[in-house]
Amino acid sequence: MDLSRIRNTSIIAHIDHGKSTLADRMLEACGAVDPRMMREQYLDSMDIERERGITIKLQSVRLEHGDSVINLIDTPGHVDFGYEVSRSLAACEGVILLVDAAQGIEAQTLANCYLALENDLEIVAALNKIDLPAAEPDLYAEEIERVLGIAAEDVLRISAKTGEGVPELLDAVVDRIPPPVGDADAPLQALVFDSHFDQYRGVVSSIRVVNGELHSGSKLQFMQAGATHIADEIGFRTPDNEPVKVMGAGEVGYLMAGIKDVGEARSGETVTEADRQATDVLAGYREPKPMVFCGLFPVEGDDFEDFREALEKLRLDDSSFTYAPESSGALGFGFRCGFLGLLHMEIIRERLEREFDLSLIATAPSVEYQVTLNDGDELVIDNPSELPSPGDYSTVAEPMLRATIISPSEYTGTLMDLCQSRRGVMDKMEYLSPERVELVYHLPLGEVVIDFFDALKSRTQGYASLDYEPEGHEPADLVRVDILLHGEPVDAFSTIVHRDNSYEYGKTMTDKLREIIPRQQFDVPIQAAIGGKIIARQTVKAFRKDVTAKLYGGDISRKRKLLEKQKQGKKRMKNIGAVEIPPDAFISALKLD
Repeated sequence: MDLSRIRNTSIIAHIDHGKSTLADRMLEACGAVDPRMMREQYLDSMDIERERGITIKLQSVRLEHGDSVINLIDTPGHVDFGYEVSRSLAACEGVILLVDAAQGIEAQTLANCYLALENDLEIVAALNKIDLPAAEPDLYAEEIERVLGIAAEDVLRISAKTGEGVPELLDAVVDRIPPPVGDADAPLQALVFDSHFDQYRGVVSSIRVVNGELHSGSKLQFMQAGATHIADEIGFRTPDNEPVKVMGAGEVGYLMAGIKDVGEARSGETVTEADRQATDVLAGYREPKPMVFCGLFPVEGDDFEDFREALEKLRLDDSSFTYAPESSGALGFGFRCGFLGLLHMEIIRERLEREFDLSLIATAPSVEYQVTLNDGDELVIDNPSELPSPGDYSTVAEPMLRATIISPSEYTGTLMDLCQSRRGVMDKMEYLSPERVELVYHLPLGEVVIDFFDALKSRTQGYASLDYEPEGHEPADLVRVDILLHGEPVDAFSTIVHRDNSYEYGKTMTDKLREIIPRQQFDVPIQAAIGGKIIARQTVKAFRKDVTAKLYGGDISRKRKLLEKQKQGKKRMKNIGAVEIPPDAFISALKLD
């Protein structure tokens, strides 16, 4: 195909600004889907996406508009799935930047826009939801010009719900976004920008041909993995899979090569022909750095191997999480997993349980700390139980974030109070308009991952938006709080907190466990400790068997004799008894308030 006819573009926006709805209207406008088969969020293929109303996975589709072919990628909007956005931008020459005409620029709008500028992409800006009574397109077009430098008259006005302005947007994509550049006669170079595992067809990869031509049935070399496979089927998503014989330079489609080993077709892989290989590997992607860690353990120990296979297959579909084997005295064998954020962690766990029929326990989320030992050596730990004893290290450095919050200006005071209560330091405050303010804070990641986003939304009635990026490590007065049951530490409940918050955490956890742990035949002490110092305690009282119930009348010495015998038995049981903790107690205790 003539390169001048092709346009490769992504839709980028803040969460809930209408990306998937716009993709639906574009499918309709281009006649890609039979009207009888049309449904909302057509490109969102997972049940979990439809239930939550959010996009989790990028989805590509080929549309025909007039004489042009538009390869469109619908991307997620939540900050936790920013890696999906960065991968999709590598397969594009331009983006559609969508802004809500009733809310204006949000934090993730800025982040995605800067990401597009870093990749040197053409930006087509559009204000969506102009059909809403609260829409102020002129006001927010001026805000886009002031903040992003895109001329207000170039900002399109559309309604993805009604379809108003969508044909003009498609025309603007064809007019403003440049066609791809590629050499059809050069050796094949194709970039794998996404993959998923199909249990019948093996690995299905989304690819962008950069140079050369990809032929069905040809022998392919996966350059980084060093593996060779035959191209069983290649084609375009229209949005159904449409097989073709040849894909030319600049085109976007899918590749099936019967790959069963999920490690051989990861995102960022360069594909070339085995007989006529390219010399250079395409740039690919930098590996994402996990920010939140937790232990995942199967409730049934026999499910461990199934759990390992499930993680391998899911990592192909989402390469932004990591995992490594871990064992816990309380929970058995499992994996220590790293995620880009709390929502990412929640989604991965839910997908593992749904798609692979597993039942999992997750430990409390933690972050990665840098520990300097007394002898000068440095440790990097993401599991609280790995922190050495207080006398063995000199400093602990915690990861920091640069958090950008955009909110109506009336909530400025309550947001500053929230950030300061989480040990935040203000970097700058800027008014984007008289009604909207941008706050930039340095915050410890450990204070953000738990419930910061929920608190932010509740304090601003849902109007504030948050974006963040990592900003190194800083030393802090951190301690490990251990929870002891009957004198034995339970590693699943250990956590690293700031010393000022340690007493509150210890008291909360002991109170919670006292309600959850079932009563035994003897008293069970629950203690929170920092090193050898107990900072909080609760006791689960024992069952009391009424051994004197069978007595009636008689001398008091008979009753005393029976009670003394019971007392000795309790003492012996307390010495040898083990506290039974049901799995649902872990789930309940680790749920965050």
